[in-house]
Amino acid sequence: MNGVATALEVTEDFSTQLPHSSSNDISSSAALAQCFSGQKSYFLQNTYPSYQQRIADLHKLKCLLIDNQQAFIEAISKDFGHRSADDSKLGDILSTVMGINYTIKRLKRWMKKEKKHVGLLFQPAKAFVIYQPKGVIGIIAPWNYPVFLSFGPLTAALAAGNTAMIKMSEFTPNTTALLAELISNSFAKEQVAIVSGDAKMAATFSKLAFDHLFFTGSTAVGKLVMKAAAENLVPVTLELGGKSPVIIDNSMDINTAVSRLILGKTLNSGQTCVAPDYILCPKAKVEALIQAFKTRYQAMYPSINNNQDCTSIINDGQKLRLDNLLQDARDKGANIIPLIAKVELGEHNELRKMPLTLVTNTKDEMLVMQEEIFGPILPIVAYDDINDAIDYVNNQPRPLALYICSFNKAFQQQILLKTHAGGVCINDAAFHVANDDLPFGGIGASGMGQYHGIEGFKTFSHAKSVLSRGRINFTTLLFPPFGTKIHQLVYKLFIR
Repeated sequence: MNGVATALEVTEDFSTQLPHSSSNDISSSAALAQCFSGQKSYFLQNTYPSYQQRIADLHKLKCLLIDNQQAFIEAISKDFGHRSADDSKLGDILSTVMGINYTIKRLKRWMKKEKKHVGLLFQPAKAFVIYQPKGVIGIIAPWNYPVFLSFGPLTAALAAGNTAMIKMSEFTPNTTALLAELISNSFAKEQVAIVSGDAKMAATFSKLAFDHLFFTGSTAVGKLVMKAAAENLVPVTLELGGKSPVIIDNSMDINTAVSRLILGKTLNSGQTCVAPDYILCPKAKVEALIQAFKTRYQAMYPSINNNQDCTSIINDGQKLRLDNLLQDARDKGANIIPLIAKVELGEHNELRKMPLTLVTNTKDEMLVMQEEIFGPILPIVAYDDINDAIDYVNNQPRPLALYICSFNKAFQQQILLKTHAGGVCINDAAFHVANDDLPFGGIGASGMGQYHGIEGFKTFSHAKSVLSRGRINFTTLLFPPFGTKIHQLVYKLFIR
């Protein structure tokens, strides 16, 4: 998520925007250390919370969200300058509640020990795996979906029986303050704690000896997090980003393709880690694609500046970054096509709203083709042969998501087997993330590890292997002195 500036990246000084620190959150190194110590002690007294306790915690988390929907919508909107209420409902509240409900329904089954096979040589015995809580979980959340990307991993951490400390982004101070207050009303700080603060605080947070550290953000910052965690051999899950491509089949109806893609790009004004980052389109269909995007987008967003459905770019720094991407592309020969004609490139508006903007005639040296965009800009790359499109994808770092627009099964299979990505949608975009039974995670530069559903439960659990013997035991037959007939028979039977 190159555009997801986390608390480890200092791009602007927002100290004047921060609300007064609440006693419910943690905003100093001393308080952070004290909280971490408190959670360690708490976990040692609660090393395996019961199913009933975990379910109760999940219900508290769910009620916290449902009962305070409007407060969350208003807090997030204030942090963004303006954020569509429906962007918050879909991207933060609905998706999080669905994940909690899914977990509640299946947790009892997940907690059961898994029976394993015992080979003939080791009989009589039983083998099984139990999923034991790891301990204190550190979660570093970004600003773009501050509830979903903090409470999503928190749901999995609580389901697995852990405690958790969540470092929120300094770019969402109002949401952080609200979360801190609501969490403190439902959970002891020794079980769940919200951490605020700037880049220094985030760096200190990432150096704590957590039992697992979960980070969502940019690839560059992910490397720093992993380096800090390595000092204490802390296992990490990195949910990063990259340039998620769309590949359109030559046989695909263009209007249908656009209808399947556009919401994944316009939701949250493109400030989504799995938003389509560029489109590989058959050369003969590029003009039709541009026109289809114009028609569909202008039906969705007839205006921008005064449209409550259009979410702002989070802050001036991110807006300037996006403007610079467009200017660099223009300077290097690209065609810049804002889909709302009356909004000029770089036009100032106090809410930092941008229309979806297409970029054609792209070149690899353009920044827009090198960096994750993380905003309402969408380059279109023309191709002649599908193998060229596949090679183009494979010559880039492996993305978090890949999108296939085709109803041709052979075409779908060709792309699935010849490319790598964290996840794939066929004739859709981004919404694989909301399917709780699909593991979510990256590959290569787009991340490591997975969560959502049972994968999240397992990520925050230690799969402890157990071999259990009863009163009858034949192992002594293998004791020295070696070279007996028993040894010879065992070797004859099993080394073959």
